[in-house]
Amino acid sequence: MRAWEAGKQADCYPHVAREEKERLFREIKDDERYTDYLYGCYECGICVSACPSARFYNYSPRVIAQAMAREDTDRVYEILIEDIWNCAQCFSCTRCPRQNNPGGLVSIIREVAVRNGIQETRDVLQGYSRVIYKVMLKGNQVSPDMLQPEFFADWGTWVEGFTKNMREWRRAIPLESLRGVTDASWRTDHKTLVELYTIWFETGNVELIREVDEGLYELLKNTMEEELEDAEDED
Repeated sequence: MRAWEAGKQADCYPHVAREEKERLFREIKDDERYTDYLYGCYECGICVSACPSARFYNYSPRVIAQAMAREDTDRVYEILIEDIWNCAQCFSCTRCPRQNNPGGLVSIIREVAVRNGIQETRDVLQGYSRVIYKVMLKGNQVSPDMLQPEFFADWGTWVEGFTKNMREWRRAIPLESLRGVTDASWRTDHKTLVELYTIWFETGNVELIREVDEGLYELLKNTMEEELEDAEDED
């Protein structure tokens, strides 16, 4: 048994009511994708050997599949609190000969954690507020000035070195940022943005943000609603 599996036999969160753990587990199981992602574990370890996160973190896709298959609510709760944000979502684990999809299970658990406002999830996602802002409101991705050491401490000294050359990076990747727009930055077509805003609302993703960052939620909601109203008026 590896180190990260040892010590996980006992309930590490006895202060959390069993009813709450069972409720969260039921919410995970009730997701329509659940039965497609879990068929049962051979314990062959192929998913672990293929998983890049398992090489660097106390993380195992096999443990996730096992805990789900055994309906071990205590272990599933520990996974929800401690493990789900270590997954890179690369889906290398789908090499499983039983067609299990631990990465897919992690996706479901993450959504449950966000919907329920789990504090550990809020803490993890705090540094990504500007990333969420960029993707959801602007339609493009991270600008260089978002890579700050205090937001990504687990990335080590690489981020510090990156920020020292920020001026050069901005010239190389002149994306639109909160601090202004350069002439070379690319913009998402307005019609595409309106379509994206509609998708964010219809799928409930805007409401999900409320549980992560109330201020960001209000900013996104107000801006998107205004743009959608203007688009309706134009039609």
